[in-house]
Amino acid sequence: MTSNRAASPARQRWAATVERVRDAGRTFATSSPARFAVLVFSSLILLFTALLSLPAAAADGRHTPLADALFTAVSTICVTGLSTVNMGEHWSPLGQVIIYIGVNVGALGVLTLASILGMAISKRLGLRAKLLAAGDSNPLRAHGGPVNEGQTIRLGEVAQLLRTVALSTLVIEAGLAVLLYPSLLLGGVDPLTALWEAPYFAAMAFTNTGFVPNADGLAPFAHDYVFMTVLMAGVFLGSIGFPVIFTLWRHQWHVRRWSLHTKLTLITTVILFFAGAIVFVILEYDNPLTFGSLDAWDTTFQSLFLSAMTRSGGFSVVEIGDLHGSSLLAGSMLMFVGGGSASTAGGIKVTTLAVLALAVWSEAKGRPAVQVFGRRIPSDVQRVALSVVAWGSTIVAVSTITIAQITKAPVDQILFEVVSGFATVGLSTGLTQELPDSAVYVLAATMFMGRVGTVTLAAAVAASSRSQLYSMPVERPIVG
Repeated sequence: MTSNRAASPARQRWAATVERVRDAGRTFATSSPARFAVLVFSSLILLFTALLSLPAAAADGRHTPLADALFTAVSTICVTGLSTVNMGEHWSPLGQVIIYIGVNVGALGVLTLASILGMAISKRLGLRAKLLAAGDSNPLRAHGGPVNEGQTIRLGEVAQLLRTVALSTLVIEAGLAVLLYPSLLLGGVDPLTALWEAPYFAAMAFTNTGFVPNADGLAPFAHDYVFMTVLMAGVFLGSIGFPVIFTLWRHQWHVRRWSLHTKLTLITTVILFFAGAIVFVILEYDNPLTFGSLDAWDTTFQSLFLSAMTRSGGFSVVEIGDLHGSSLLAGSMLMFVGGGSASTAGGIKVTTLAVLALAVWSEAKGRPAVQVFGRRIPSDVQRVALSVVAWGSTIVAVSTITIAQITKAPVDQILFEVVSGFATVGLSTGLTQELPDSAVYVLAATMFMGRVGTVTLAAAVAASSRSQLYSMPVERPIVG
């Protein structure tokens, strides 16, 4: 009886401590969702850095250096695909499993992931948690002020969206793995090994990461068009974004019922896919190290594959370092755009490009408003799009200059690596593995800022928004 009486106050104190911690976490999550999301992402990176630093995670049984472990953790959680080590040789089976789990966790999206943790804290999906989850499908929700509920995903649909995220990830990756397994067997991979490599490749395709589990990469499958097509399909599904998957699942081919976001995402994605392929054919058809030795069919297919991978996929058959400088610049432009919003892809997003292009076209036509598909795009969306491009360009420029100063390497290669990191693509000219530790940390920070998102990052570091009940007099400066 004495021990029970003594234990009861201790249990009460422990329960009170747990409740205080939960209340503190709930208060922080609801008062600043963007900062809470950044905290969750940073914590995950630190956790996976520690896991990848374990001797058991490395094939040689030794501790992985901090710079390599941290960079791989950032690249994994940010679903980037860049690496300072050979992914197929450096990591043990345990390390590969850790990376496999990490890319799927990172693919959920920083705000979606934070909202799930918020649900665990509050034990229910309340209004604040719904706002947090909706922010991943609509960056405008990261800011204060009213947001049109007709945009992308309504608050009442957020719980269904989260279920769609989890279910679509599971179903799509499983389907891709089933389709990839026969090609792995035909490629000479052991049946038991293929049981692991098939879901690994599937996850790396759908999450747009681009890591490979074998030392030879995609070289053994360079002419297996079924295998390569399945990878492209996985990258496409991952890059269009969960809100688009949600819309297609609900409305199938009833195009009139698609949201404006869905239409802009699909149209812009298809245009960039074929435009990128045409550009690569024009620039590389006479390059003996890439397309010059291929026939017309192989050139066409490989250009389509390269165009798809520069949108955030990260897989490559040709050596990126062998591309002409003009192709590296074109690839950097495609990577900078990236994929769809709330997707596993990075970049400034295709809808951002679409909104800015429509704004420029409307201005050239002298139209008073930006209109498309019978809808008007408000000015606040245009301002956010412009802000995303400005912040992204600034991050890329500062990182490129910093790494160039550290390494004195060719600027075109540095720019390609930096944009690949910022847009979480993972394609590399080979420069990343040669970077000193100081440059590695700079590139890791670039990947983090690119994945977290420029809008979310700006909202996280900004002070609380203040309402302004007055407006200043208008004066028009000369522009242009």
